Amino acid sequence: MFIAMNRFRVNPERTDEFEQIWLERETHLQGLPGFVEFHMLRGPEEEDHVLYASHTIWRSREDFEAWTHSEAFRAAHANAGQSRREGLYLGPPKFEGFEVIQTIGESNDA
Repeated sequence: MFIAMNRFRVNPERTDEFEQIWLERETHLQGLPGFVEFHMLRGPEEEDHVLYASHTIWRSREDFEAWTHSEAFRAAHANAGQSRREGLYLGPPKFEGFEVIQTIGESNDA
């Protein structure tokens, strides 16, 4: 399993706008080979930003990388650089990719 995360530092005065953008966008993820699930997470609020992270789970790194080269990826990110978003972010998103080495869930309890 592979987890792809992007961290976003968002202007605290524009969190409603940021959240609306994500809630209204078409993800183009459903039905893709290897896609498991997506989460948008709201984290701590600092003086100059609110931290958000997108969290996507894939069956494998290869499935994730195939998505990044797909038409679905281009469609999902087509409007990512819109000028109306100037001042929304404190810098570009920070990507982090993780190979899962252990999973513990409810059904693993003894």
